[in-house]
Amino acid sequence: MVNASVHSPSILLIGASRGLGHAMAVEFVKKGWHVVGTVRAGSGKTLLHDLAEAHPDQVEIAFLDITESGQIAALRERLRDRMFDILFVNAGTTNPDPSQTIGEVTTEDFVALMITNALSPMRVIERLSDLVVPAGLLGIMSSGQGSVADNESGQRELYRGSKAALNQFMRSFAARQAQTPRAMLLMAPGWVRTELGGPEGRLSIEESVPGVVDVLLQKRGRPGLEYLDYRGRTVRW
Repeated sequence: MVNASVHSPSILLIGASRGLGHAMAVEFVKKGWHVVGTVRAGSGKTLLHDLAEAHPDQVEIAFLDITESGQIAALRERLRDRMFDILFVNAGTTNPDPSQTIGEVTTEDFVALMITNALSPMRVIERLSDLVVPAGLLGIMSSGQGSVADNESGQRELYRGSKAALNQFMRSFAARQAQTPRAMLLMAPGWVRTELGGPEGRLSIEESVPGVVDVLLQKRGRPGLEYLDYRGRTVRW
């Protein structure tokens, strides 16, 4: 376990084994932060493991499958004596054929995607938010495709719907937490060339993630929920 100084900022980063999550971990390490990043058990050696080997005093690995409620509870118990400056949930997937219309999607794919993209991230926020300092930040990786107002092209209908549901659930959480000094953020990282975003994405990870991290850091100290992109611009709900 990382022997973090009480004066060093720390982030609990859910979903940091690869892609945007791993890149965020790298960026926070560069900025001198301590990172507790999660990977799924049985995933083998990941990029986060490589980062932990290179920076053993800054990076700690924990195991979590966010779709397993019991594992969220177990992580909460493991970290019960720790406090973090940021809790950020980076989790998301898409259905096997994202070109399907909502009427073509199978019930099984619909349920699986809603559990992974909407329900599970909110369970993490609900159950782990008390591990964040009062002046800290609660954040989730959303998507610009979760915007109802900006949906003028359709496509990726189930993925869009799952992210819109996530945004709505986070707004409900924020409404219940209206008096908290904590900042809250839904992040739209842009269309990034990752395994999820695909090879046609407009942005590289290097073009997106530094901005994502900067927006998170700038959002601290500003209570209330915002829906922002990687440049700090407000995304329409």
